[in-house]
Amino acid sequence: MRLLFVGTNKGGGGTESHFVTLARAMSAAGHAVAAVARPGCPIAQGLQGSGVDLYPGVFKNVFDPRGYRAVWRAARRFRPDWIVGSFSKEYWPLAGLSHALDVPLALFKHMDFPMKPATHHFIPRLAGRFIVISDFMRKRFIGRGVPADYLHVLYNPLDLAYFRPDPALRRQARTALGLHEDDVLAGFIGALHPGKGIFVLADALDQAMDRLPRLRALWVGEGPVAADFARRLAASPHAERHVRRGWSKDVRPFYAAMDLLAMPSVESDTFGRVSIEAQACGVPVLGSQLGGIPETLLPGASGLLLPPGAVEAWRDAMLELAQDAPRRQRMGQAGWEFVNDRFSAPVIAEDFRRLLMEGQVSRWPASALR
Repeated sequence: MRLLFVGTNKGGGGTESHFVTLARAMSAAGHAVAAVARPGCPIAQGLQGSGVDLYPGVFKNVFDPRGYRAVWRAARRFRPDWIVGSFSKEYWPLAGLSHALDVPLALFKHMDFPMKPATHHFIPRLAGRFIVISDFMRKRFIGRGVPADYLHVLYNPLDLAYFRPDPALRRQARTALGLHEDDVLAGFIGALHPGKGIFVLADALDQAMDRLPRLRALWVGEGPVAADFARRLAASPHAERHVRRGWSKDVRPFYAAMDLLAMPSVESDTFGRVSIEAQACGVPVLGSQLGGIPETLLPGASGLLLPPGAVEAWRDAMLELAQDAPRRQRMGQAGWEFVNDRFSAPVIAEDFRRLLMEGQVSRWPASALR
């Protein structure tokens, strides 16, 4: 199969990571893969040396002629079987180019933000495959009126050569954080935003720390309430046991140092990439029973699902795991096996191949008029 990925975003977040990991995985699986990407930005950098043919291109917005020219030239030279896109500003340009080139289009939707009415109606119908990243998200779009037949689920792929248990890195990371051998480190990685449940988790941790002197907390991230949250931690009776770090391009040392990871969201997440990254590194996960998070772990085996916002439940769960090292070890092993079986890049690459190969391909404009 010949796949032309198009992603000219400048950022380096979760959508860009998904784009790079999937393109590399499809190339590693033996498919011919090319990508139109903005030079010098994280997507282009992430695909260097991967076997993916790179074409320079920029879509500043839906009207940017540079993007149209770049994709047209790449497609005429590469002759793809599918065009693959992931960014909303490129949906309409790629829909038009797909029609003009007579090449089917696969589009990913990563965020649960409602689309504009015309985009909401037409884009899932114009794409040969309109793909969301969790069953939770699929149900949300069905609830907004998108017919179920137009919606497909493909989970985030993970590079398990990159995210993996690493005892040497664990020793190094824990030393750098000033941890003792018997300290238990609970971690949070993500945006410092009230919807992520950070204030709930801080309260639960403080209560757990009252009972367990060797419990420590690591907070990794930035966000709109970073200053307020810093003041909250400074006012804690256990302020010296809360460690804050800013966002880092490489979060593996933080996972390596942790004994458990918390995802205490009180607003729905579409998936929960942090959850599968932690499990790939052998770390048990405590997650909210909310949104797409339950799809990312095995409750009771690789982690625990807890009611969002329930401080006492989170406190008790952390105390339970913090005082049971053998159980944490079993959960860590189960989590690695779960992620390897369900989210590893080769597994998702094969799921993507089947998704593109099976069933009918919608064509513009007939499918868009239904």
